[in-house]
Amino acid sequence: MENFRKVRTSEEESPLPFPDLPPDVVEMKVKEGSKIRNLMNFAMAQMELKGSRQIVFSGCGRAVTKTITCVEIMKRKLGGLHQVTKVRYKTLLEVWENQDPLPGSPAQNLTVHKNVPSICILLSRDPLDPNQTGYQPPEPQHGLGTQLGEAGEDTSSSSTKGLKRPLPPPCEELLTKRLQVQVPDSPRGSGSTDHQPDHHY
Repeated sequence: MENFRKVRTSEEESPLPFPDLPPDVVEMKVKEGSKIRNLMNFAMAQMELKGSRQIVFSGCGRAVTKTITCVEIMKRKLGGLHQVTKVRYKTLLEVWENQDPLPGSPAQNLTVHKNVPSICILLSRDPLDPNQTGYQPPEPQHGLGTQLGEAGEDTSSSSTKGLKRPLPPPCEELLTKRLQVQVPDSPRGSGSTDHQPDHHY
């Protein structure tokens, strides 16, 4: 394959795996190279300015993680969204071109069919059937939830930093145990005590 170069990738078109969707529902197709900021600006405009009740995020292969990130940011920004997640496989068609064909022979193309994992996530302001597979109810928006949401809004514009939570402060027990481990080293010969104070700070 070292002489081949990928010239085209296409994915098979398949219907969304959600029944009873309105015909004008917006589908955000997340690609590996998509910018999260651009995706979120468009999606938020659809939900807030145009008053859409439902929106679908979909991605396959390496774009699955980015798809989930977009959904989590949107849930934090809007709140009260019902969610249904469907995981399936999609077929990608990759066309590879031979960069070093034999003299006198036509250029050879190689078509590769790849099955890759795909995810489709429906977000809805309206209640959805809680009995269907993959359903998640809205997250509570009180107390800690709102604080996390505000933190997510401040940092969500730059890649996926909005999903990182602050680390808890270091535990006091760990610090004292560390000191206790070093204490038994001190009662040694007289030559070693000169250097011991350096280890207790």
